[in-house]
Amino acid sequence: MAGPVSPGGLCRNKRPITLQERFNMAGHSKWANIKHKKAATDAKRGKVWTRLIKELTVAARMGGGDVDTNPRLRLAVEKASDANMPKDNVTRAIQRGSGGLEGVNYEEVRYEGYGINGAAIIVDCMTDNRIRTVAEVRHAFNKYGGNMGNEGSVAFMFKHCGQLLFAPGTDEDKLMEAALEAGADDVITDDEGGIEVLCQPLEFGAVKGALEAAGFKAEMAEILMKPDVDIVFSGEDAAKMQKLLDALENLDDVQEIYSNAVIDE
Repeated sequence: MAGPVSPGGLCRNKRPITLQERFNMAGHSKWANIKHKKAATDAKRGKVWTRLIKELTVAARMGGGDVDTNPRLRLAVEKASDANMPKDNVTRAIQRGSGGLEGVNYEEVRYEGYGINGAAIIVDCMTDNRIRTVAEVRHAFNKYGGNMGNEGSVAFMFKHCGQLLFAPGTDEDKLMEAALEAGADDVITDDEGGIEVLCQPLEFGAVKGALEAAGFKAEMAEILMKPDVDIVFSGEDAAKMQKLLDALENLDDVQEIYSNAVIDE
């Protein structure tokens, strides 16, 4: 293992912690927001299953129906299992994507825009009708105080990475050691003791598997667009921003939403 570890953040190259990482450690905690997101996801199981079926279908179409050779499909299958989706539904979605069954062909499309106080928002969709989807996304932005931007207008504010989140009380030292050995890029601890492990997207499966083998089960694990800098919202602005995010979240064609807005509860 590499030499001394700085408290709260590290990387394999032993670089000093950045000012942003110090902000992440010393500033607001994201754990309440993480728990809120997980609870909201669990409460919308029917919609979660619909989104997972789309993801399974597209992942199988793009990379084949074998989870051993298709990391994206393997992650989708794991998410389906976590969401208690029946295995028959999973199998049919994979067969549909890999050509074994007829079905709707979905395409991936990304929209970018701004919310309250210029907060950045990325909206990833899967759709069989781009015209319908862009109209619905634009309407939600306009109705709730945001506006759509051009392609690339906010994506540069985010990093594509793998993220694994562990609950407060997790053994930080052991997790750090296991994460480094697994090939993680960074480990960040917030002020409530929640721990975030970051890695390259292509390393996500290996890092997740190695940490599970070491006895660490993440509360949430996904490949996502992580904002470089967060904007904390409170009071009336927080309520307005949440309404916009909820409106986008409730659109049928939306798969994922990423934002640098953090709602202070």
